[in-house]
Amino acid sequence: MIELIFTACLAAMPEHCRERTLLYTDITVNICMAQSQPVLAGWASDHPNWRIRTWTCRVQDPTQARI
Repeated sequence: MIELIFTACLAAMPEHCRERTLLYTDITVNICMAQSQPVLAGWASDHPNWRIRTWTCRVQDPTQARI
């Protein structure tokens, strides 16, 4: 699986940030990198109080899974 990982911060409190992830099962890291900007733009449009600070794509590491 490929993870799109991004950090989103509140516009009114830029020091308050959260890491978010989206999982993909049918793409490569390169395709994720190439197609992430419209996905992130859609997320930002749906969450107007948040600003995306950073983002990247990587192969999901099952040992780093969140519980």
